[in-house]
Amino acid sequence: MIKSILIRILSLLFIGLIFLACQKEKKIPIKMPATDLSGENMIPKPLKIIPTNNGFALDKYTAIYTSKETTGFAEIGQFLADKIKFKTNLEIPVNEEGIDSIERVIYINQSDSVALNTPESYQLYINKDSVILNSNTAEGAFRGIQTLRQLIPFNSNDTLAKHQIWVVPTGKIIDKPNFEYRGSMLDVARHFFSVSDVKKYIDLLAYYKINILHLHLSDDQGWRIEIKSWPKLTTIGGSTEVGGASGGFYTQKEYSEIVAYAAERYITIIPEIDMPGHTNAASVSYPFLNGNGKKLKLYEGTRVGFSTFNTKKDTTYKFIDDVVNEISALTPGPYFHIGGDESHVTKKADYKYFVNRVEKIIRKHGKKMIGWDDIAVADIDSTSIAQFWRSEKNAKKAVKKGMKVIISIAQKAYLDMKYDSLSKHGLNWAGHIPVDTAYIWTPDNYIEIPKESILGIEAPLWSETISDINELEYLAFPRIIGYSELSWSTEENRNWDSYKKRLANHAPFLDMMDVKYYPSTLIDWKKSKFTYSSIKKD
Repeated sequence: MIKSILIRILSLLFIGLIFLACQKEKKIPIKMPATDLSGENMIPKPLKIIPTNNGFALDKYTAIYTSKETTGFAEIGQFLADKIKFKTNLEIPVNEEGIDSIERVIYINQSDSVALNTPESYQLYINKDSVILNSNTAEGAFRGIQTLRQLIPFNSNDTLAKHQIWVVPTGKIIDKPNFEYRGSMLDVARHFFSVSDVKKYIDLLAYYKINILHLHLSDDQGWRIEIKSWPKLTTIGGSTEVGGASGGFYTQKEYSEIVAYAAERYITIIPEIDMPGHTNAASVSYPFLNGNGKKLKLYEGTRVGFSTFNTKKDTTYKFIDDVVNEISALTPGPYFHIGGDESHVTKKADYKYFVNRVEKIIRKHGKKMIGWDDIAVADIDSTSIAQFWRSEKNAKKAVKKGMKVIISIAQKAYLDMKYDSLSKHGLNWAGHIPVDTAYIWTPDNYIEIPKESILGIEAPLWSETISDINELEYLAFPRIIGYSELSWSTEENRNWDSYKKRLANHAPFLDMMDVKYYPSTLIDWKKSKFTYSSIKKD
């Protein structure tokens, strides 16, 4: 009797377990709405988009996995999870095993495909139940997750299930950059910007696949980086800025913090020490450097061209060697920028001699020299790079020498130019640059420079008229977003009518990041309920 009761109880338990298992197997799938991947507001526009008109359900049952034993991939997975958390408040696990509730995965995979033929190439496969990101390198994977971040909507769809779901359009994206060098320059010499300001700018640049931040670290008005062998550069030269405020500088520890923060976002820092002109702050600190024969004093104005190093003293080059050595040791990237522009009081022969000699110092410390296009007049090596900002003659001269050229045309790419006559900040010596003028041009073959001679594009932001992060953002955004597309997307994929519609839909992201962008009337900005404070509160 007891035996039969036990058998009956065990049978009922077994039937119950089978029933529960069947219930799990027969879980009703979520019917996703048809969404068109090709209609999404991705900037820069990917090389190729193939929509499959379905949806991936990003929700609390999603997990991220990455290739194991691969440098950088796990960190990229966590970076993506952190950004998803900030945008949606979802806690997405990364590389956690044995989670029974997971129903969908995002897999960041290190591939060995020969089709991924540049370090930043990636392929993104978005299916109903999985997102697979393939790249041969962590750098390429990082670029790919920026695309995925842009595809995640701000609002969840609360009609598909009892829990929140963010619908990501399905399809395939094949992508790689048009130019390997895609940069912005920030002038921290005329006005100083804090470490936190620079980090915020780096975060925004990374979102748009920009991979270079060029820091203009010295000028007449200020010296902004600690040089331990020459301490007066910061105690004296770093003590002021345009307008007479107290200036500031980065300690070597702070500079290294910026470099590391940028590297985590696959952005290379390029340091610039401007010389032989734009050198008043250095010469005030150490008067033996001065070559203009005039009495030295700290400078708080905006005039250019009055200062120069003494190009004939060996002690000048000893100073430069020490400076390049200390900064190069802190900067793992391949480049060192020497400025070289507007050296009006340096004799031509002395200028050429100076650039030739400094190039050898740069190369001794394992870096490639970059200079504004003025340096093309010197007898320099083809490995050096000219940044074309003003002189077509110099740019073409650089190309004839076999040098690569960075396109930074003042009339098209200078972020410090006013948008229009009503702009609160900026200059106008190169003309006004409204949002459409900033976008509608072709850097790929500008003034008949062949594309193979163009290293890339950089948008400089000089800081004579701006003194805080809000004013920086006013001049940089939204124009820097357009420059990201000009440098990443191919010419046939660039179209103003398409771009301005996509840009309009980036207003919620800019609001979420508390970016004080210029609300150009050329753009029909999407109204947004998102603010940085509301996101942080949630």
